[in-house]
Amino acid sequence: MTGGSNEGVTGGASPAGRLVLAGAPIGQAGDASPRLREALETADVVAAEDTRRLRRLATELGARIDGRIVSYYDANETGRAAELLEVLQAGYTVLVITDAGMPGVSDPGYRLTRLAVEAGVAVTSLPGPSAVTTALAVSGLPSDRFCFEGFPPRKPGERARRLAALAAEERTMVFFEAPHRLAAALAAMAEAFGADRPAAVCRELTKTYEEVRRGGLGELAEWAAGGVKGEITVVVAGRSPEDLEPVMDDLVAEVARREETGVPRKQAIVDVARAAGIPKRELYDAVHRG
Repeated sequence: MTGGSNEGVTGGASPAGRLVLAGAPIGQAGDASPRLREALETADVVAAEDTRRLRRLATELGARIDGRIVSYYDANETGRAAELLEVLQAGYTVLVITDAGMPGVSDPGYRLTRLAVEAGVAVTSLPGPSAVTTALAVSGLPSDRFCFEGFPPRKPGERARRLAALAAEERTMVFFEAPHRLAAALAAMAEAFGADRPAAVCRELTKTYEEVRRGGLGELAEWAAGGVKGEITVVVAGRSPEDLEPVMDDLVAEVARREETGVPRKQAIVDVARAAGIPKRELYDAVHRG
């Protein structure tokens, strides 16, 4: 199954297909491994988030792609995943590559991986750079335990609710955000986590204009209000043990406020605990201690 045609993924071969999830450089082509070049040259099908960027990367790596190139992005991921599964089941090797970083991490790849696993097709990874772990490493914040939260919701109300559910999160949190929404997102984080919560905004990682801005969320929100460009990753420290008592005091007060409006105590505890992202037993005990 060879040739440089951009679309079309049907064919037949031996029953030993393999899905390869390939990590792409997040800024510098030189960060790509020799294995990536080899995989691009030998894959039967290369499914790319952006075929033009793929060809540019191949040129920079000096790789000749003889397999078929197909587009695989958010808008066509569902239908194209089913087509690619047929190719895998026919015995071909399919390599999935996104614009930058690992497929499936806020990028296309998860649906095809799930289908392949369910169908018993071999799935492997060709590791590469990731903005998530790169930002975490340079942030200067604790990295022994962390969680990746992807892009916060765009709508203010939904974003506020999502962040409120993370208020009690003790692990370092990593977010992606678009530059034109960064200031609003940081302000919302300052409201949910506190203006002094340590954080780092990592911009254009590994690229020419790389910048890492560290400080409290309130300070960073003011800085971002002036306008920020480039690819953005935000790293936010988790709640420290010292923050627990004030947070719990606020939650107990919120339960009391809801009781005053006629909400039964049990229901108020459940609702407030869910919104804060903490176990309801923890809040129940605090309410009754109070």
